[in-house]
Amino acid sequence: MADDYQGRIGNLIRDARKHRGMTQQQLAETLGTSQSAINRIERGHQNLSLQMIARIGAALDSEIVALGAGPTHLRVTGPTTLTGSIEVKTSKNAGVALLCASLLNRGRTTLRKVARIEEVNRILEVLASLGVQTRWFNESDLEIIPPAELDLDNIDETAARRTRSIIMFLGPLLHRSDLFELPYAGGCNLGTRTVEPHMAALRPFGLEVKATDGSYHARVNPLVEPQRPIVLTERGDTVTENALMAAALHPGTTIIRNASSNYMVQDLCFFLQKLGVDIEGVGTTTLRVTGVTEIDVDVDYAPSEDPIEAMSLLAAAIVTKSEITITRVPIEFLEIELATLEEMGFHYSRSEEYDAANERTRLVDITTKPSDLHAPLDKIHPMPFPGLNIDNLPFFAVIAAVATGQTLLHDWVYENRAIYLVELNKLGGDVKLLDPHRVMIEGPTHFSGTEIMCPPALRPAVVILLAMLAAKGTSVLRSTYVIHRGYEGLAERLNELGANIETFRDI
Repeated sequence: MADDYQGRIGNLIRDARKHRGMTQQQLAETLGTSQSAINRIERGHQNLSLQMIARIGAALDSEIVALGAGPTHLRVTGPTTLTGSIEVKTSKNAGVALLCASLLNRGRTTLRKVARIEEVNRILEVLASLGVQTRWFNESDLEIIPPAELDLDNIDETAARRTRSIIMFLGPLLHRSDLFELPYAGGCNLGTRTVEPHMAALRPFGLEVKATDGSYHARVNPLVEPQRPIVLTERGDTVTENALMAAALHPGTTIIRNASSNYMVQDLCFFLQKLGVDIEGVGTTTLRVTGVTEIDVDVDYAPSEDPIEAMSLLAAAIVTKSEITITRVPIEFLEIELATLEEMGFHYSRSEEYDAANERTRLVDITTKPSDLHAPLDKIHPMPFPGLNIDNLPFFAVIAAVATGQTLLHDWVYENRAIYLVELNKLGGDVKLLDPHRVMIEGPTHFSGTEIMCPPALRPAVVILLAMLAAKGTSVLRSTYVIHRGYEGLAERLNELGANIETFRDI
């Protein structure tokens, strides 16, 4: 029995190492051991202390070998036919941005129907370490009360390093302190994500940042303020949000050009407007922000629904050829995706539009119809809003896999996310990696169950889970923390539609 566990632990460590893109030698150097020792561990021929298991988990940034309760896995029995109705949860990315933006307000912030996901938990842990009081009520409503002064020296480094969203603390904090540190950002493993666009956006507000010793060392010159429009070199969502939050407490007018107009940026704009900040151009690439010297109000705001989760549910219905109703779909952020699916032969009906709780975002209910899909005539690639959403592109991999013909996906934004889509081959797919940004998918695919290590990138991880729904037999998706980071109760909610997904631990 002990040998069996050593072998299973070794296999999990090997898979996690490969997903991190590390060689045995690189892992050995990180741990201060030899490559031959790593080889023995992965073959199950090495006894491991609890301390060594914890060190390996930290080196691989994985809960695969966590102390205490083991990692969470999913066992999926298929093929599945889904039925019933499911409501789209509020936006993960908007919720995280609003939590960061709450630092601008010295009054009470109440956020409604916040997604209770691991990414949100990490931000709440960081806020608590700074002295911010948070309280859940009505299951998913969140009350946030800041202290008179933030305790920036006490920041929870462990929580901060587990989310890239920590970088969005820069915009609010530059108004709170002239000198502070933030731990390096983590989160999904999507290749090198430069922080320079953030620095370029915030320098006009006097922020200078040096990255040393695993932290951002920030210094603010309060005499510096924007002298001309800020032109973002990258139309990134979090870059735009950082610039917006910095401009919110700048008592002048800041013009931000080449701004993202994506869904979470719009939600942040609506929230800042409720705080008393004047913003013109919401939904466009030019924002004119007139800030205030202080924000001290009690505010109540409801972020809109998540178009990425809505796309996940659409993909689940498509690959399982199911008829389900998906309610509260933010249609303006899915129009290109739906047009592409229609071109591929997807049939559905939709309700009349109605307003989200924020009274700004347009929602519809969509009922999917079982459809025989074919490959699109052209490649599928993302573009900034109003184009096909960057985070929705991976779902077209599993959709293309069940469509007849060849589909080319071009993921030009991330250096290595497309690589994880090749994992569909383990379930019987025909996915060829042409280069780190492009995959060619041949369909239709008849998926068969197997065991797969969960990719460390959120959307590809969900893509594998959706393929398992359509796969014949039993599949196991191991170490699914990354899914819990971005989705609230996804397995349980799919089970309510008729899926057969069991959550379990084995270490």
